[in-house]
Amino acid sequence: MSTILVIDDDAEIRDTFQSLSRRMRFTFLGAGTLAEGLGMLRANPVDVILLDIRLPDGNGLDALPEIRRGDSPPEVIILTGLGDPDGAEMAIAGGAWDYLVKPAPIKQTMLSLTRALKYHKEKGSEVATVALRREAIVGTSPRLEACLDHVAQACRLTGPVLIMGETGTGKELMARTIHQNSPRATGEFVAVDCASLTETLLESTLFGHRKGSFTGADQDRPGLVKLADGGTLFLDEVGEMPLNIQRAFLRVLQEKRFRPVGSNVEVQSDFRLIAATNRDLEEMAARGEFRQDLLFRLKTFTITLPPLRERKEDIKALTLHHLDTLCERYGLPTKGVGTDFSEMLMAYSWPGNVRELYGVLERALAASGMEPTLYAKHLPPEVRLQVMKANIERGRQDDRPAAMPEPLLRDLAKGHMPTLKAYKENKEREYLDALILHTGKDLQSMLDTSGLSRSHLYALLKKHNMSL
Repeated sequence: MSTILVIDDDAEIRDTFQSLSRRMRFTFLGAGTLAEGLGMLRANPVDVILLDIRLPDGNGLDALPEIRRGDSPPEVIILTGLGDPDGAEMAIAGGAWDYLVKPAPIKQTMLSLTRALKYHKEKGSEVATVALRREAIVGTSPRLEACLDHVAQACRLTGPVLIMGETGTGKELMARTIHQNSPRATGEFVAVDCASLTETLLESTLFGHRKGSFTGADQDRPGLVKLADGGTLFLDEVGEMPLNIQRAFLRVLQEKRFRPVGSNVEVQSDFRLIAATNRDLEEMAARGEFRQDLLFRLKTFTITLPPLRERKEDIKALTLHHLDTLCERYGLPTKGVGTDFSEMLMAYSWPGNVRELYGVLERALAASGMEPTLYAKHLPPEVRLQVMKANIERGRQDDRPAAMPEPLLRDLAKGHMPTLKAYKENKEREYLDALILHTGKDLQSMLDTSGLSRSHLYALLKKHNMSL
């Protein structure tokens, strides 16, 4: 029997799905808060979750990485009163099955639900795939695990992959992981740093050259595209590739044939392309700085790596792993880590991501000398200073008195302080007055704007003796 979990603070929504579940013979679970829903998910096998966005204790979209963890995660249907395009994009990017705006017709909701259940059942009956080899990848945070799900999918394909992420997030590491888990693992992994080569050198490096084709070309040399024959070609910082090379490379990508510099004969190479960038290629294409047709080919499969500040759960594991590596490299006994050291690493913003973390750890190791434990004092001054400044600023904000709403100021000036109940009811009526004015008393527009259910809206109007 299939199990559905509805996480929605609207009791009427939960009651509706409970009734539908009885008719369709589903097992129903209902939760009014995000914490309650996640607790039910941990304690019960669930096939499909219907998830609201605005919940009393958090945003449903923020929980998607945790919900989608595991070997057979439930399908997620976002059911919300907010028709937000950015929210829909986040939901789909996070692996949601569908995004429905309340009040969605029951027929449409049930169609999405039954399709999600059918897909989940068929997916569960598939033969288990070989686990992803990820020896060099450290961490188990929800954001990283969601990213690795996409990496595993890319390993099963043969088309181009575009890896996007900030500097230092590990784009080459992910590219190597895809290569090592693909059918081309026995072939070469050939990396090209497009940012470090001039336009002339890049063309010769990629396609090779014939002896005498330019000054210094004293012998024939195969290009890296040819060396990647049967394997993987990794173009790092592809956004730095000059436009005329982009034009030539697009043909190479399509035909898998190219002509070395100074040659009249075409050469063939069967390679798989993985490209990486820390730039916004869509924006560059809009400005004419990157070819749109090449971007379309690169985006056959896209993976976005999370910055370290969004996967701070992994900092401890990354720290211990790299410290062990460094101690082994320098012949030092294993170092301990003080609590203040760990706390400062967690509080720092890491603009340089994992690469910066590893550099900071090496500097801290050098500063500690033969001391057996690393403390905050061993960290570079700029790291300690940034964290201290942030703590001071946070303390100042906490000390500031909260701004008092204007109506309360007026009441206090008259020597009167209303009860909390009276104040809340007054603000509630003010909201309803503004809602009616904004929507022109159009019921559907009022429901869409407020996110209220029909019954809840009518109850509030009745409470305040208001009518449409």
